Amino acid sequence: MWERLLGVRSWIARLSRRAPGTAGEALRTSKMLWNKPARLLVLLFAASVTIGTGLLMLPVAHQAPDVTLVEALFTATTALCVAGLSVVDLGAHWSVFGEVVVLALIQVGGIGIMTLASVLGIVVIRRFGLRMQLTVQSEQRTLNIGDARGIVLRILAASLICEAVLTALLVPRMWLGHGMGIGEALYSGVFHAVSAFNNAGLSLYGDSLTRFSGDPLILLPIALATILGGFGFPVLLELRRHLRTPRRWALHTKITVLTSLLLFLGGAIAVTAMEWSNPETLGLLPWPQRLLDGVFHGIMPRSGGFNVVDVGAMESHTLFVTIMLMFVGGGSAGTAGGIKTATFAVICLVVWAEVRGHPHVHAFGRRLSSGAIRQALSLTFLSMTVVVFGTIYLLIATPYSLQEVLFEVTSASGVVGLSTGITPSLPAHCQVLLAVLMFAGRIGPITFASALALRERTRRYDLPEGRPIIG
Repeated sequence: MWERLLGVRSWIARLSRRAPGTAGEALRTSKMLWNKPARLLVLLFAASVTIGTGLLMLPVAHQAPDVTLVEALFTATTALCVAGLSVVDLGAHWSVFGEVVVLALIQVGGIGIMTLASVLGIVVIRRFGLRMQLTVQSEQRTLNIGDARGIVLRILAASLICEAVLTALLVPRMWLGHGMGIGEALYSGVFHAVSAFNNAGLSLYGDSLTRFSGDPLILLPIALATILGGFGFPVLLELRRHLRTPRRWALHTKITVLTSLLLFLGGAIAVTAMEWSNPETLGLLPWPQRLLDGVFHGIMPRSGGFNVVDVGAMESHTLFVTIMLMFVGGGSAGTAGGIKTATFAVICLVVWAEVRGHPHVHAFGRRLSSGAIRQALSLTFLSMTVVVFGTIYLLIATPYSLQEVLFEVTSASGVVGLSTGITPSLPAHCQVLLAVLMFAGRIGPITFASALALRERTRRYDLPEGRPIIG
């Protein structure tokens, strides 16, 4: 028996070496993909977008007389990348079948193609190669590489449990408090629960959640789900184990939780204060409703994407604060976008250490590695570059102002979903550009960080030190 097995293996080896264009080439291609997880991730995302676009192009998927390729592509991309921007009214343009396709894409994109790839790797090859293990570790931010199966199962369980709890909170209120039938309330509750926890920001209603303005039983659960999804799965899993013992939290969890809470609090206070007297947003509402809607809008730029007032009517300074919050985004390895809170915190800690003249960067009794600092600086610079060039292109191609365009580009690249209302009016090529930015924003930081980790090499020598003049 062993001789036969060895014979089969040697035959496969010879086939893979000598048979180009046949099974050997397929085997080599498969091996190459598994050895290059960043490329595999991009291909999986691209394949999912293609399948979603094809399904949305079917006549059964839309209610409108016709649907363009750009509309289907943009919707599939924004759903899979949990970005939230839309060029059409989701509830009015797509049929129930189309909405279910969008919902499925949100779920797949929120949980992460990388997680599904991990499942595929466990089932098919039952063992990860080193490169795939490093990529899973970079995506899930866990030190226990060997527990990939457990990580995936816990991620799935956490997602489904949070979405089920949120659905149970939303459905009764929509049914009894907003005049919906039980079937409509159940459908709407499930859709918005999945969209909220995955930080997608997509709604069945053209005005997003404006009809629920001032309703704490709707807005507070959705805001809480957005916060939980934005923390990132590694943080959620550790909080579940050590919620009452913060001293046992990992460095990443401490940085993410503290930075997120500060940004949530600062964003809520800033938006509420700056829009308090604006008659086109919060100014004419009763003060409890003003407070609730303001806090809700202060949380949503962290990748939530829902709105209960007209974003386009906000003050210029409020929009600028929102742009900064969208650029930062949420936690690593979660459903949020942006450069991530840990990256932002590392940048702040680097600046603080430099101002104080410290040779090393410290946080919570730990010294940050030079690799983490380089990755944070690189990711921030690349994200800024993408936003700058995307903004320049849209300024050239459209008549909109700098603030409107910058807001739109930052929302797309940070996969947030907030908009001043110009998305449907953009030319088709600009909408395609936003779709590319959403795609890059969803997979870019993860892929780039993984590539940096995988390409890291130890130099056997060092060059003489040089010091340019800085500042």
